[in-house]
Amino acid sequence: MRIKGKVVLITGSGSGIGKCSAQLFAREGATVIVNDLDTAKGEETVAEIVAGGGEACFLHADVTNAGSVKEMAEAVLAKYGRIDVLFNNAGISGVGALHEIEPDVWERVMNVNIRGVYLTSKYVLPSMMARKSGIVINMSSCVAEIGLAKRASYAATKGAVLALTKSMQVDYAAYGIRVNALLPGTIMTPFVENYLKQSYDDPEAAIESIKKRQLSGELGRPEDVAQAALFLASDESKFMMGSPLYIDGGVVFGKNA
Repeated sequence: MRIKGKVVLITGSGSGIGKCSAQLFAREGATVIVNDLDTAKGEETVAEIVAGGGEACFLHADVTNAGSVKEMAEAVLAKYGRIDVLFNNAGISGVGALHEIEPDVWERVMNVNIRGVYLTSKYVLPSMMARKSGIVINMSSCVAEIGLAKRASYAATKGAVLALTKSMQVDYAAYGIRVNALLPGTIMTPFVENYLKQSYDDPEAAIESIKKRQLSGELGRPEDVAQAALFLASDESKFMMGSPLYIDGGVVFGKNA
């Protein structure tokens, strides 16, 4: 029960890493607010948490829409009185070299991956500031640190999220708020499966190729990132501020011979 009694809002928690994190956080004693654009998936996450004895509720909100996000934050605060942990997890993939990406596709990736972090944080942070306590976890990626073919829009957003994390920490440290970022490698989620289908004629061959660039020799699992998120949400990470936490199987700092 490492985060017992904490109220946690996780965006994009209807599937993948977000869903796994929501389930883990609930098992560790948190009250979890599940957010997703897909109502069916979000409610499924909540149902599974409740069936396991945890506490959770679902709130539909589009993280790119200011009014929608503001209403979500107000609803959580009205029901629970506080938000102890905000996990900005919602994100979408972007495929293609820069010259191949259409402007509307570029804007969509920017809106979800950057604007979504900005808006959700904007409407949650004032309540944390008032209480002089809070934790924000931003989902970046190891591609913020390395070059990767045909990932221009995604890399740009995740680099921005990492830079934003550091800037936020400077601004909000005085309010007792910690802000850190997760930098996963390739994690086998529906998100990644969709990317593989979009980008490769033979997704299975692509998986084997991706495994070779990771020192672990394997793809990560949603549980690997969820455990790291739990660490950042707990008091165990109380001396981490503005930090990137790598869960990448050795992609960034390692190289196979």
